[in-house]
Amino acid sequence: MKLLFICSANALRSPTAEAVFSRYEGMEAASAGINADAETPVSADLVEWADVVIAMEQHHAKYLRERFGYLLRRKRVAVLGVPDRYSYMDPELVRILKEKIDPQLARWRNEIADEGRL
Repeated sequence: MKLLFICSANALRSPTAEAVFSRYEGMEAASAGINADAETPVSADLVEWADVVIAMEQHHAKYLRERFGYLLRRKRVAVLGVPDRYSYMDPELVRILKEKIDPQLARWRNEIADEGRL
């Protein structure tokens, strides 16, 4: 399963999520940011690649819908509600990410498998 994590600058939250979830067996993870000066700006290619797009905040999801809505129709999109106040690999951020995402993984995997995409 391919997870794409989105935040603003792709410097703290989404790279942390990428690092954490890329270690999970059967999981690929990437991250990007919505800002023009993001480390890795979000692109159509990244959105197309992902099975699940996970935004840190609601305004990230809004940006994605406005810019890539046509690509998101068959994707799962989740909003975590994680504010921009954590450093890279902050233990509290890692705990929050796992707490919010781990319970969803089996459901997402089953839905994607049912669609024949896994």
